[in-house]
Amino acid sequence: MASSAPDQLTPVAPPVLKSRARRRNLIVLLALGLSVVALLSQGLLSSLNYFKTVDEALAQRHNIGTKIIRLEGLVKPHSITRTSTGASFFLTGSNGKVFVVSHGTPPQLFRGNIPVVVVGRFLTSTSASFDGTQIMVKHSSTYIAKHPKRVKAPNGTVR
Repeated sequence: MASSAPDQLTPVAPPVLKSRARRRNLIVLLALGLSVVALLSQGLLSSLNYFKTVDEALAQRHNIGTKIIRLEGLVKPHSITRTSTGASFFLTGSNGKVFVVSHGTPPQLFRGNIPVVVVGRFLTSTSASFDGTQIMVKHSSTYIAKHPKRVKAPNGTVR
């Protein structure tokens, strides 16, 4: 009995994986990694909110058609008219302007000569009238610091 006990306590080397098994495991891990990267990138891309400036939207109006977009521009001073369903106003860019009819209550900070983003659509692919469903007031002080030439008022002032 004493002679068989030491034989049972000696370490045994683990079995060597065959190259097929290694390759299969590597392919599975690679496929999982690519799947995770694809899902994360799609999630990040779909969460980005892009907008078109007034000038871009007017130039691409035929391609945009009546699709819902986010339109960015400067509210023309003294153009705001409160309506029973919201407000109407002109949104200006460097070279053009769009007449916006917005439904819903405008934000509290909404006023003339500030940059805003309006969610909505053009009435037709040739129209300069925009039907808005939401007005988002931009934080102008930080935005203007990053893009000083983009949001200057027509009179040259920045807000």
